[in-house]
Amino acid sequence: MLFDDTYKTINGPSSGLYKEKGSKFIALARPVDSEAAVKTEIESIRKEFYDARHHCFAYVLGSDKAAWRVNDDGEPSGTAGRPIHGQIQSFDLTNILVVVVRYFGGTKLGVSGLINAYRSATHEALNQARIVEKTVNEIYRLKFNYANMNDVMRIVKEENIHIIDNQFDMECSLTYRVRRSLADQVNSKFGKTYESEIIYLKTE
Repeated sequence: MLFDDTYKTINGPSSGLYKEKGSKFIALARPVDSEAAVKTEIESIRKEFYDARHHCFAYVLGSDKAAWRVNDDGEPSGTAGRPIHGQIQSFDLTNILVVVVRYFGGTKLGVSGLINAYRSATHEALNQARIVEKTVNEIYRLKFNYANMNDVMRIVKEENIHIIDNQFDMECSLTYRVRRSLADQVNSKFGKTYESEIIYLKTE
């Protein structure tokens, strides 16, 4: 294969705790698949831990890990979001949000102390998480004539293709999900079906 079509993420929420000089750092890891999901999770955590001093976070999205962001939420620049993000990278994860909630204990920890605290809390949460490997999939829509239904459905069965949606009329269409590494092979078969049209929709 010329490219890797798998990625690692977590399959459910997990948490970690780190304490230092009276301060408490609670790391909350959540699986997410979009920036909208990130926003919803952050708002939910802020409401649940409304009395905390800081809600620092980092997230990574996409099989290529291209979308990411860090936030120090009032802590000195680079002491919270980046250490959280560093641990996500260390575990080679994506489609994940980690929020570390801090309850201030009255004693300042200094820059190195804060970096260590946010890193350690995040490490604990990710250590507790169940990490799963998922495939990168592509979504396509196939348009074809009703007369070619048998040919199309034979390919669907042979390739064990996951159908998301279908419409069977005089003009038929199938929306299907296929693993990226198998997409060319599957689409080549569909392409040989008389008067068919394949439209790429998205990668997930």
